[in-house]
Parts: sequence; C-alpha cells; structure tokens
Amino acid sequence: MEKIMNEKLKQFSRELKLLLSIMKRGDDVLDFNNKDFKGIEWDKFIQLSKHHRVFPLIYKRMKDLGGDFIPTSVLQELFLIYQKNIFQMLHLSGETEKISKLFSSNQIRTLFLKGPVLAADLYGDISLRTSADLDVLIPIEKLDQAEEILINEGYKKDEYILTVLNDWKWRHHHITFFHPQKKIKVEIHWRLNPGPAKEPKFDDLWKRKRVSSLTSQPMYTLGLEDLFVFLVSHGARHGWSRLRWLDDIKQITESKINWTKTINLLKRYHYDDVGGQALFLAFHLLNAKVPKEMNNIINRKRTKQLGLDALFYIKQMVNLHTDPVPEEVSAYHKRHLFSLMSTKQKFFFILSFLYPYPEDAEFLPLPKVLHFLYFPLRPIILLLRKTKIRSETRRA
Repeated sequence: MEKIMNEKLKQFSRELKLLLSIMKRGDDVLDFNNKDFKGIEWDKFIQLSKHHRVFPLIYKRMKDLGGDFIPTSVLQELFLIYQKNIFQMLHLSGETEKISKLFSSNQIRTLFLKGPVLAADLYGDISLRTSADLDVLIPIEKLDQAEEILINEGYKKDEYILTVLNDWKWRHHHITFFHPQKKIKVEIHWRLNPGPAKEPKFDDLWKRKRVSSLTSQPMYTLGLEDLFVFLVSHGARHGWSRLRWLDDIKQITESKINWTKTINLLKRYHYDDVGGQALFLAFHLLNAKVPKEMNNIINRKRTKQLGLDALFYIKQMVNLHTDPVPEEVSAYHKRHLFSLMSTKQKFFFILSFLYPYPEDAEFLPLPKVLHFLYFPLRPIILLLRKTKIRSETRRA
C-alpha cells in the first residue's frame, strides 16, 4: 500500500506537489531553493490554492521566502485574496457573536461547528482559515424557534427540502438561511451528518462542549474528541476534495485530544475506518503526527485503501459543490460513499430505500391521512417512475 501511495503521489502535478510541500513544512519554509519553483505554472498554482481553500496559509509562508523564487505578481494576488478573507472572517465573527447572543437569550443551546470558531480553535488565528458560511447545531425541537429568530433578523429560508412522513428529520441534517444584505449563509443543523447513520445525542455533545476563545461572549463548540469525529465524517463525505479539511485534521493532532476517548467514539458511531483514512491522508500528504493509539486502525488494509481512493478527488481538483458534477465523478463519488460505510451502516442505508421518498408523493399524490400507503406501494411506484424516465429518455 505504501508503494502504491508513493506512485500515486508522483502522478500529482508540479503545482500540487509544491502546494503540499509548503503546507507540510509548516513555518519552516526557508530551506526551499530555486529548483523547487522551476517550471511552475503560477496561474494553476493560485487556482489550486483557491480551490483547496488554503491560500491564507500559503500566502503567509510564501511571503517569508521573499521575491527571489516567487514572482511579485503571484504574491500580490495571494495577498489580495488573503486580505479579502480577513474581512470575510471578521464579518462572520461578528455575526457568530450576534447569533450566539440571540439564541442564548431565547434559551436555545447552540454549538458552533465551523466558521471563525473553528479557525480560532485549531489555528489560533481566524485569518489562517477560510469559511464561506456559519454552521450551528441546535436541538431539533428548537428548529421552529431558531427559524423565527433568523427570519426576524432578515434571513431568508432556502426551501429546498421536500419531505414525506417526516423523513427530513433523518435524511437531512441542516436547513439553510441566507441574509441578502449581509451576504451571509447560516446552516442550522439538528444532526452532524445526513442519515441514516447513528449519531451522538445533542445532550451528550452539550455535556462535552468547550468554550470558544473567539470572543469574550461565551460561545460553545464541540469537545475535541467529538470535533475529530465530526471533521473526519464531514471530510470523508466530501471525498477530502479540499486540502483545508485535511489541514484541520493535522491541526487537531497537535492539540490535547484524548485519543482513547476518540477511538471509543469512532467505534461507537462506526467511523473508525474513516478516522483512519483521515490520518492516513494527513500523514502522507501533510506530515501530520499519527498518534500511537491510532496505529492499529491506520494500518488496516481497508483504511489504507479508502485513503488511496480519496486521492482521485485531490489529484483531479474535483468540485462536488457546483452543479452539474460530471457524470463520471458523480458515479465514482456514489461508489466511494458506499465504500466508506461499515457493514451496519450499509444495511441501514439499503433499508432506507424502503422508506417513502418525496418523489413518490409527487408521482402519486395521496391525501395525508393515506400517506402510510406509500410504504407498501414504494416498490411499485419506484418501478413506474423508472419506466417513465426510460420512456422520456428514448423520446428525447
């Protein structure tokens, strides 16, 4: 596996290799020499740093090298997006504090998952990480109240979730709100990840919470062990297609995390192979520290294979967040997501297909009192839907 990994890394572009080299050396970048930068296509390098959302780190480290190796225009462009990110993070920080106060004054327990809170937590400096939105976890019974508060503050709800028989509670994991004037997106979570995966209860997460150092106003985030489980499950679900997520893993390995507790949580929620995948990638790509407690998990054949499979996303600069996703990428991603699941997770995932989908209700509308009939009718409706799609495809 190690030999295969090295062969795959050799296939990376020169620009991606340089990006990784700068990231893995940390602040010790002064031992670079001119040949490390020879033949670099700088437009492609900047594009990679933007795609992987690591340009704040890259700029800070490249600036220390001076202009002998790097064109001034490259440093200037990186500085501009670095500076823009500082303003963005300050903007988000202010909104984070405001939402925290609003929810707290309305007795809504709130855990901030990402955004400036995570940047301050892992990097000690909000300018060294990027964030496009705010992710907030609250108890599911407080969703209506949180929605009312945000709408009163000028946020607009994204009504993209369709549901039948309350499947939204476990199929989905957040609702999105957008403020048109502030240009801020807030995702209100009631789960850490979409279902049907098993998850810790909010009350358990709340008991293990930590106070954020972002502001003097008390704000709360996940305990380190819960944070690791969340970050590896989130990164894996997105194929580790952004190196920023792997750098988060590298940062958390340098914290005072309790690995014994972390391993127990990973096993309880069937993320031990996924946690191993994250550390396997962070070690090989970014020289992250591998805790000895995780050696047994990282050295599994399955864990290493999952790590090798994720290189597909990194090598090709895959973007899963912008539609349309190329068909071959979408097909690969579906297979990879399934391969990440434990046997038990696969069982419940397959079982979930027997539960009615909103598309069933659209295809065969029934009065709400008869929605229970979608369970026995599901196989028939699915067959009819597929037949209709094939027929329309042939006519097209």
